[in-house]
Amino acid sequence: MTSFPLEPIEKASIDELRGLQLKRLQATLRHAYANSPVYRRKFDQVGVHPDDCRALADLARFPFTTKKDLRDSYPFGMFAVPRAQCARIHASSGTTGKPTWWATR
Repeated sequence: MTSFPLEPIEKASIDELRGLQLKRLQATLRHAYANSPVYRRKFDQVGVHPDDCRALADLARFPFTTKKDLRDSYPFGMFAVPRAQCARIHASSGTTGKPTWWATR
């Protein structure tokens, strides 16, 4: 049986994992705030800014994304990158209302 060496992240301590999660969460919140008017408005409405996320538990202060948000911003209002940077665009059928759209990069 061939064994493969573990990647550094696979050997990381819980503190290292949490540090990486926090770093990536902060980057995601900053990107959403800077590039999506929908997220900027949602954050501003509840009085939070990406800089307010200093620990993983701070995520609880940020608003959830709801199906209503997706429908209200139909079709591409929540995208935080230009559509040309999206690898795939997915859509629901809309059988219970307006279809929802989302993309992967």
